[in-house]
Amino acid sequence: MSKLPSTWIDVEIGEIAEVIGGGTPNANDVENFTAPGEGIAWLTPADLSGYKRKEITFGARDLTSQGYKSCSAKLMPKGSLLFSSRAPIGYVAVAANEIATNQGFKSFVLSHDINPSYAFYYLKSIRQLADSLGTGTTFKEISGATAKTLPFRLAPTAEQTRIAAKLDELLAQVDTLKARIDGIPALLKRFRQSVLASAVSGKLTEGWRALNPSVSPILPDELKKAWADAYQSDGRKYKEADLLPGSLGYPLPNSWVEAKVGEVFDVYVGATPSRASPKFWGEEIPWVSSSEVAFCRIKTTRESITEAGYKSASTTIHPAGTVMLAMIGQGKTRGQPAILDIKACHNQNTAALRVHSAYCISEYLYYYLYERYEETRRVGSGNNQQALNKKTVQSLPFPLPPRAEQIEIVRRIEQLFAFADQLEAGIKAAQVRIDLLTQSILAKAFRGDLVPQDPNDEPASVLLDRIKAQRAAAPKAKRGRRSATAG
Repeated sequence: MSKLPSTWIDVEIGEIAEVIGGGTPNANDVENFTAPGEGIAWLTPADLSGYKRKEITFGARDLTSQGYKSCSAKLMPKGSLLFSSRAPIGYVAVAANEIATNQGFKSFVLSHDINPSYAFYYLKSIRQLADSLGTGTTFKEISGATAKTLPFRLAPTAEQTRIAAKLDELLAQVDTLKARIDGIPALLKRFRQSVLASAVSGKLTEGWRALNPSVSPILPDELKKAWADAYQSDGRKYKEADLLPGSLGYPLPNSWVEAKVGEVFDVYVGATPSRASPKFWGEEIPWVSSSEVAFCRIKTTRESITEAGYKSASTTIHPAGTVMLAMIGQGKTRGQPAILDIKACHNQNTAALRVHSAYCISEYLYYYLYERYEETRRVGSGNNQQALNKKTVQSLPFPLPPRAEQIEIVRRIEQLFAFADQLEAGIKAAQVRIDLLTQSILAKAFRGDLVPQDPNDEPASVLLDRIKAQRAAAPKAKRGRRSATAG
């Protein structure tokens, strides 16, 4: 640890400031509160959650005169340091005017010789230390006695002003940089959506088609025959899906065909063996639930079923490469796709879309469902919980390019997504570095390395003696009141 400048000293904050608690009137009495800016300004720690500015004027509610008089809240002067002492410990702001707080604060009324901005930044720099001093089982809290013992690094008054001004300048630049970097993930999300929209409309591969003009479209009748032959080889009878009307709503290249999912893919709905029969659940056959279908490749499942469970549920084991679609689920699950990397069966809240490898590749279907995720969610039906069903899944419109172009589309998507992933990883690393930069700047400031010392400055030891003398001579502070009636 570097040596402090000779004109600085370390003190406890209780030596230079009065520690003030707060209070809350009866929350059930609406007469105790009024709109912000209309009564006595009053803060809770929640008012500082996510608060970015240094100074604060009021919180979500003011107190009326009645509410203020009925509780232990104390009105503090402008420039006081408002420091949350619980839930959580360490939020800090400077009072822009007279203000009171609830009991979740241990605030500091400073001597006039202490620069409030300097004190604000110093308290931000010791937030982790303050939090480590908290005690309690339900939530951690620092007491008034502990708050008085918090360390404070006292610099000469003139140097405090120089440090505060420099920190204002540097940290504003850091905040600007952080805001720009924090906005990049949203730009990358839009970039990925733009790539997908371009891919499934044919725009992404315009140049490829110009170089490959002889590639023929896939004819729907040809595909139906291929599925009928596949069914026949399995000893089953092929039946065309009964489809609902609907269209993509945008034009396709001449070599593409607008089809329906049920015309291109073999759609299955799964089932769940009885939970009451332990013999149905084991380690034999991987079983996919809707919560596992989440924009991913499924390599393992949380649960498996036995051969007996498989037969009891009359479900189907699907090969690797099958595309899964969540049809129901909590939150944003409905409409999310995934690709099986293993053989697996699935529950009734998911659809399995088998791909005919001669005509379509799994990744192209997956990226199409990824692109239309929000739109697919909207076609769900039901009163209690909206859900897709087999018919709505089969009826989803589908842009079908030639298989060779599908391969090129997937290659380009994955190349562009890999680029976006690299950028995103770099952004996350940059965000960590920026957070560390703020702490680094604060640390530099409070070891005396941020601005040069002036030998003409009054030493902090003299300043401390004066503050102690002023506090000893001052009459015992009485509870503050506003001169005008509020509320």
